[in-house]
Amino acid sequence: MNIQFKKLILYLAIPLAIGALTAFLIRDSIPIYEGVRQPPASPPTWLFPVVWTILYILMGISSYIVGVSHSSEKAEALGLYGLQLFLNFLWPLIFFNAQNYLLAFIILVLLWYVLFKMIREFWQISPIAGKLQIPYILWSTFAAYLNLGVYLLNR
Repeated sequence: MNIQFKKLILYLAIPLAIGALTAFLIRDSIPIYEGVRQPPASPPTWLFPVVWTILYILMGISSYIVGVSHSSEKAEALGLYGLQLFLNFLWPLIFFNAQNYLLAFIILVLLWYVLFKMIREFWQISPIAGKLQIPYILWSTFAAYLNLGVYLLNR
């Protein structure tokens, strides 16, 4: 495979920029989150940006693989990718800033559904692109558990 480095950098920059913008927008709400009751197995706060950075890099790589493919299905797959990026951006604003844990959970369930569809589309275009998203859906499943736990423990 001939790597197109300029395109790869662009595909990596998009999710990383969205992640950086999200982190900037929720930065003042993190201490509030640390003060709410959390469910068992809640990781330390410092772990979240580490995991998300890795996931954003994996998103960028897999979207690049799909984006440079010659598949007739790539527009639909990248549309799902864009939708999940939007939901991924929206969720922390609702969860952290608005502290609307129930609405955030609903958004997260929708995100999980879109992710599932996106992974299926990515996998059909390139199994590697689909496999690179497995950590993301696993983390999102764990995030749904945490989100629901925070909702139930703090209502």
